[in-house]
Amino acid sequence: MGNIQSNELFKIIGKNIRYYRKLYDLEKGKMTQEKLAELADVSIALIGNLESEKINQGLSVFTLWKISKALEIPVEKLFDGIEDKNETLQA
Repeated sequence: MGNIQSNELFKIIGKNIRYYRKLYDLEKGKMTQEKLAELADVSIALIGNLESEKINQGLSVFTLWKISKALEIPVEKLFDGIEDKNETLQA
């Protein structure tokens, strides 16, 4: 994965969680942070921290998988944009 830092990775994942949660809103009905937390069986604070750009929140692979299932997307969608970021870092 080159030179990408963990805090950059967590920010990309958080942005993607927020993006797909809002996309879910448009396509399938209301998906609040609270609803996502309930469906993924995680705390509301975790979802809020992940979506916040000010907090560097780590998470387990299992938690990431549960969030992807709740959003009804493949888990790899949560990593969208990492390749672009990595190419920028290596340039």
